[in-house]
Amino acid sequence: MKNTGIRGPYVRLLKIESLDQEEVMEEKVIEIPVADAVSGIKKTGLRARLVVLALSALAVLMLGGCGKSNRLYIYNWTYYTPDSVIEKFEEEYNVTVIYDEFASNEDMYAKLKAGGSGYDIVFPSADYVSIMIHQNMLEKIDKSKIPNLKNVDPAVLKKTFYDPDMEYSVPYYYGAAGITVNTAKVPNFGQSWSIFSRSDLQGRMTMLDDMREVMGGALTFLGYSVNTVDPAEIIQARNLINDVWKPNLTKFDAEAFGKGYANGDFWVVQGYPEVVFEEIAENPQLIKDTVFFIPKEGGPSYIDSMCILKGAKNSDLAHKFIDFIHRPEIYAEFVDIFGFPATANVPAREYKTGPAWYSADDLVNTELKIDLGNDLDLYNDAWFNSIRIGD
Repeated sequence: MKNTGIRGPYVRLLKIESLDQEEVMEEKVIEIPVADAVSGIKKTGLRARLVVLALSALAVLMLGGCGKSNRLYIYNWTYYTPDSVIEKFEEEYNVTVIYDEFASNEDMYAKLKAGGSGYDIVFPSADYVSIMIHQNMLEKIDKSKIPNLKNVDPAVLKKTFYDPDMEYSVPYYYGAAGITVNTAKVPNFGQSWSIFSRSDLQGRMTMLDDMREVMGGALTFLGYSVNTVDPAEIIQARNLINDVWKPNLTKFDAEAFGKGYANGDFWVVQGYPEVVFEEIAENPQLIKDTVFFIPKEGGPSYIDSMCILKGAKNSDLAHKFIDFIHRPEIYAEFVDIFGFPATANVPAREYKTGPAWYSADDLVNTELKIDLGNDLDLYNDAWFNSIRIGD
């Protein structure tokens, strides 16, 4: 946040590191002017929701304010549920939503397994839904409480072989990461994974700090499945990343690539378009110069789902939230704000009013990442003991 130079009352911004239903543990606290805090919160309306405690001569804002006694604790990806949708839910059900964020499935899973508790709803991708079902980390869905399940696209459900009857998970979104290019800096390029082999762009490119996404891209480029368990194919992908792509990258980054693209540090970034376009929303020239594509070879795709965590204390509210998301008009608002196609909700397509950064047809050559079981160790070894070693 930019310091405006205004002096006066201060707010304390708390980053939620662990949750309990009775209290929020304060792990990181910073003090900034109230004016800066309010400005910053408005500017980051699509980002992680911060819990704000402001003491001033005019007001005392307490956590869960406005007399709301019920809270819903959500653990979701960064830039993934618009504030406007959260606020509508809060108003309709007279509740407070506490929203915490993660940048990768690995981060989410590690935090939950390490004892991060208190969350009601979590948004894992397909491979981690499967893992969490097998590890008894999720509650069964009471489908009688979610009438809007009828709106979920049957074509998407066909891909959820790990939970085809929505016993533990309800699809939130089906999509794919891709590559964003600043055409003012890179006027000539092919819509291919091969862009990361360009030494002329050295130091101006990033790839996600996400093992399955990066290795899935390399495997696809080589003509293999993103879910291969053939050690020789995985070694080829590892070598392509290490020897050809990595020397041209500034870093592997799943959190700040959007900001780096927006400020001009990076010209080519692998990632999610909603992250980039949120960061450049106030720069019409850069929007005009920006192209997002899913590589022609294909790549990994994902189905992120809404799941209720085992032992959730606000299960009824969690069911209401899932049902709320799949109202056609609400789902359309969600995808319009992020520039998505309405992939997981059929009637929402009639309510969409905005453009999408890519279409459902662009997903045709992609392949859903699945749970590899013990064979995931082949990827872990390539990623942590070679590609990311020393980082």
